[in-house]
Amino acid sequence: MFAVASVKGSPGVTTTVMALAASWPADADGGVRPVVVEADTAGGDLAARLGLAHVPGLLDVAAAARRPRPGSVLGAAQELPFGVRAVLAPAGAGQCREAVRLLGADAGRVLRGGPDDVGTVLVDVGRVETLDQGLAGVADGLVLVTRGGVDALAHLFPHRELAALTRRVVVAVVGPCAYGPAEIAAVSGAHQVVRVPWTPASAAVLCGTSAKRLRASGWRRSPLLAAAERLAGHLLHAAPSPRQAPDAPARAANEAEPASSAASAANEHASVLATEVASA
Repeated sequence: MFAVASVKGSPGVTTTVMALAASWPADADGGVRPVVVEADTAGGDLAARLGLAHVPGLLDVAAAARRPRPGSVLGAAQELPFGVRAVLAPAGAGQCREAVRLLGADAGRVLRGGPDDVGTVLVDVGRVETLDQGLAGVADGLVLVTRGGVDALAHLFPHRELAALTRRVVVAVVGPCAYGPAEIAAVSGAHQVVRVPWTPASAAVLCGTSAKRLRASGWRRSPLLAAAERLAGHLLHAAPSPRQAPDAPARAANEAEPASSAASAANEHASVLATEVASA
């Protein structure tokens, strides 16, 4: 289970999670497509945008959290026009806030499914105040969506220590940015940084405001989907796996040494950005 969020209401969270689902590697999870869950405490957007009902949806999944055997989240998922499966939420903040609280209270048990369930759940949690609470805190990986300006990057700075400690945070920088990935990683504490180009045509399809088809493959593939696939690769690589080899911890320790050196070098190169962020 992976969560996608912003720390200051940065636009692009829903578009990013939709792009992730649309471009999820076909060889991951045995070919099973991921499921997107709208879990923003401020309310859902997709049902209204796409003219769909939000029932069954998030409220049904949350109600199932009270049962000993809640069943699969797929029972509440709908097929969206651009080939993504999603559990939709109502627009009301009150209902969504309580539903998200119920889902986070049991460490995401309902969303993760049972031992026989296969597939990935991508949770759109909207804006978060901290990285270690709610569904963002129990996810196997967390994508923080931000714009590339120094004012937007400044909001990542207070979370850098926790982000570095968890080793599971990926920053997705949407649109133009004057800073390199190493600079942003050093300031934000993120494990990886992915640049996501803002392509209005693809974003319109994923937001439900355009009926055009997405080019998911080929030489004219959407740059947004290509970046989302790279983002998915980082998430899958960093996520814990129950099938890891016994010597995985030893390998991780050996790999940590060069990573530490790289982080030191990145910190040196990030001095300009850090100064600008601190003064923003």
